[in-house]
Amino acid sequence: MPELPDLSLYVQAIGARCVGHPLVRVRLASPFLLRTVDPPLDAFEGLPLRDVHLLGKRLVFTFPESLYLVLHLMIAGRLHWKAAGAKVPGKIGLAAFDFDDGALTLTEAGSKRRASLHAVRGAEALAAMDPGGLDVLRADLGTFQAALTRERHTLKRALTDPRLFSGIGNAYSDEILHAAQLSPMRQTHQLDADDIARLHAATQETLQLWITRLRERLGEAFPEKVTAFVEGMAAHGRYGHPCPRCGTPIQRLVYATNEANYCPTCQTGGKLLADRALSRLLREDWPRSLDELEEHKVVRMIKAQGTSEQSQGRPGTRDTKP
Repeated sequence: MPELPDLSLYVQAIGARCVGHPLVRVRLASPFLLRTVDPPLDAFEGLPLRDVHLLGKRLVFTFPESLYLVLHLMIAGRLHWKAAGAKVPGKIGLAAFDFDDGALTLTEAGSKRRASLHAVRGAEALAAMDPGGLDVLRADLGTFQAALTRERHTLKRALTDPRLFSGIGNAYSDEILHAAQLSPMRQTHQLDADDIARLHAATQETLQLWITRLRERLGEAFPEKVTAFVEGMAAHGRYGHPCPRCGTPIQRLVYATNEANYCPTCQTGGKLLADRALSRLLREDWPRSLDELEEHKVVRMIKAQGTSEQSQGRPGTRDTKP
């Protein structure tokens, strides 16, 4: 799912191309995209785009007369800038927003259609769509601490909760926690003042670093390849690769449809994390450290070799030439 650094690229690129230009029409290729009926989409036709900004992970297009189009890309939704009147792609195309100088097309990979578009009238109706997460780039330490400790969660869950923090998802929470040298499974109520201050600084510095870095890489182009796995990340998507800080192989904890990538040396005191189901399944066999993990690998390799040798020595498998 696009997160704050990725979405900031869309805001910048769309603003440069579309703000001040009239929206000629909206072409829907999938009726399931539009989740509201009032105001109708034709109410936006001919109105100039005044602004585009973020509301959590939603893109908000602001028009005169207090009209708004609110777009949530979800996991696989992506935007593209095409020539005016460009055709909406067949299988993955959802919509096109036609401006007088080009077309902003929306696609969504996969078979599930999760992206959504809301047409909204009035500031109050728009505010009702705000999940309430804190703008972490502007939050001081006290405000950040209050949001972090409002509920008891793991740090991974707290950072990715849109009701607590705005714009942080699976990828950048990994990067933030790696920078702060904190375990993704650490409980929010277990942090001391130094931990919270370090996490606050890491959150702001990591997100700002990637906003700047991605903008520099993009230049004046439109962000056509937005992905959760970005070259240069320290932990996310780096399973098995060396930690850039200490060289320890990055480990991965998979749970539900998400995962947490972390460095055992830098973040968990050398301990390997296990989800509850896997821990119950393996019990005492679950490796607790990197050394135990390596021992398990050696044991499995020896057993595999022994099984292979036994199969080669079974009756009927030898060369029976006289």
